[in-house]
Amino acid sequence: MKIEEQKFESAKDIIEALSKIGQAITSDLYLEDILNLIVTVAAEVMHSKICSIMLLDPKTNELTIKATQSMSKDYINKNPLKLGEGVAGKVALKNKPIAVYDIIGSDEYKSKDIAKKENLHSMLCMPLHVKGNVIGVLNLYTTKPHNFNSYEINIMTTVADAAAIVIENSRLMIETNLIKEELESRKAIERAKGVLMSELGISEAEAFKKIQRFAMDNRKSMREVSDAIILSSEMKKN
Repeated sequence: MKIEEQKFESAKDIIEALSKIGQAITSDLYLEDILNLIVTVAAEVMHSKICSIMLLDPKTNELTIKATQSMSKDYINKNPLKLGEGVAGKVALKNKPIAVYDIIGSDEYKSKDIAKKENLHSMLCMPLHVKGNVIGVLNLYTTKPHNFNSYEINIMTTVADAAAIVIENSRLMIETNLIKEELESRKAIERAKGVLMSELGISEAEAFKKIQRFAMDNRKSMREVSDAIILSSEMKKN
């Protein structure tokens, strides 16, 4: 195959890979499934043995693996990295990609024992960021010495940005659902208080305490207790 044909096939593979990721973003797949698809596609198109996504826990400031196509238990279960620790930690701290030609010889890379066992040599680490805030990193490893060029870094930037969008959309959806659930709970509690105040002739504070106490004693949420009170009241009317 001629060099020109090889380049065409490579570009074609990259376009198809990015298309798969784009389709996944707009699908009904769960976040975990989408992230696993992203690392699998990225590993295939970049001929990488291991590709992983690590997310930053804002409470502990630690990076933990959340997705990888690797079957290595050692790699999957490797220790979290503090912000600024190791290559990934530094990328998350500085919000800039870092390419390491020889991770075994690098003073910054921490998991050298795993790298030796899995025959990992070079590494590219990309930040995952939303509006300038880093939420994690995307790691790519090769088994042969490799200098990542600007073209490859640009490709992985696109992949990292896609992953960040998926993660942020999922977070916003969870927050929206939590807010919606909280508002519904408040409405139910208010209605239940009104029922108790009317039926028992007690104050609003006393009604709230009754709902709270019953919920605690029976290990139920105040929403569940309130819904039961409302349902009982409606059944009495009928």
